[in-house]
Amino acid sequence: MNQELLTILDSIERDKGIKKDILVRAIESALISAARKKLGKHVMDIKVEFDQETGDFKVFGPDGRELSGEFGRISAQTAKQVIIQKIREAERDVVFTEYQGKINDIASGSVHRFEKGMIIVDMGRAEGILPRREISPNEEYRQGDRMKALIMDVKKTPKGPEIMLSRTNPGLVKRLFELEVPEIYEGIVEIKHVSREAGERSKIAVYSKDDKVDPVGACVGMRGLRVKNIVRELGGERIDIIRWSIDSGEFISSALSPAEISSVRTFESEKRAEVIVVDDQLSLAIGKKGQNVRLAAKLTGWNIDIRSKSEIDEVSRIPIKEIDGVGPKTAKALIKAGFKTIGHISKVDIKELKGVKGVGKKTAEKILHSAKQLLEKKIHEVRDKKSKEKRKQREREEADKEGKDKE
Repeated sequence: MNQELLTILDSIERDKGIKKDILVRAIESALISAARKKLGKHVMDIKVEFDQETGDFKVFGPDGRELSGEFGRISAQTAKQVIIQKIREAERDVVFTEYQGKINDIASGSVHRFEKGMIIVDMGRAEGILPRREISPNEEYRQGDRMKALIMDVKKTPKGPEIMLSRTNPGLVKRLFELEVPEIYEGIVEIKHVSREAGERSKIAVYSKDDKVDPVGACVGMRGLRVKNIVRELGGERIDIIRWSIDSGEFISSALSPAEISSVRTFESEKRAEVIVVDDQLSLAIGKKGQNVRLAAKLTGWNIDIRSKSEIDEVSRIPIKEIDGVGPKTAKALIKAGFKTIGHISKVDIKELKGVKGVGKKTAEKILHSAKQLLEKKIHEVRDKKSKEKRKQREREEADKEGKDKE
């Protein structure tokens, strides 16, 4: 047994990477615990010696005498248990280290089982945990289904590494493009930003370091093959590929695609952009339930206000005296400076407004805030009015159609 133990220790050190002295110390500690259980927990002066030539473990009591007989059998059992335990710990450590180095990378696996609202994914050497909240709303899985997911976090637990996965994180879209598009992998095309509403739509901003390489074309691929592969992996999620620009106005305009933008006015100090579109592009720019403008705002990092030309024309003529906080004296000063309507006020920032005689920083901030609120209120009123008119028009058309059908 003893020579066999030496062979096993050498083999583990070579194959598993666990140093022999670590195993020996662990066995010694376990033997001391076993001896205390037999002799009493109060017994402290127990020593263990290991002979590296013979592979023998000797246990000595408080009086210095060797504890033999029964401890020979205990030694063999304990050594076996400790070795098995250490091998398991080492394997867990290897898996932990491997996957910790893969955080924010993609893991592939298959659905192994369902547990407390989570999907347990078999990834080969380890299992991943995919919570329900990290699955796109339109995705359903069955046992055995293959999937790719983003590794979000890796934690050590008594049962082994806990690997948390996600199918909803924007990082999944980013990594899929990095794997699918060689120009990104080679560093020619760079992904600047990604915004996402999982299962529905994503926007990705890309930039080329080589003027000869079109970043959008590279991501789309021949006949759209590259982006189609990613869309398929994401269960049909729509993806807008945007050309990134250092020019904020240009970038915001691109981010609102597929809508056509008439003009963009940026207010750097407020990180706000006012976007003007023609009437028939308004709903496209805003998107269903505001999704397009919401994703564009996330992608660019700007607050985006979208107005149609007719809306601006209709409300911009409102006199400044209707702005909350603008008294007769302030109104007179503003009119003298050329700011006669809410339309004039909406086109300036705090710095320009502070230039008006008698208008300080706090007053300027209040005027701009109130003007913005009033503008939004009036625009909503205009939109509601147009929406009601359209609804009535549809109702009239439907009534006319029903009348003709009866005839």
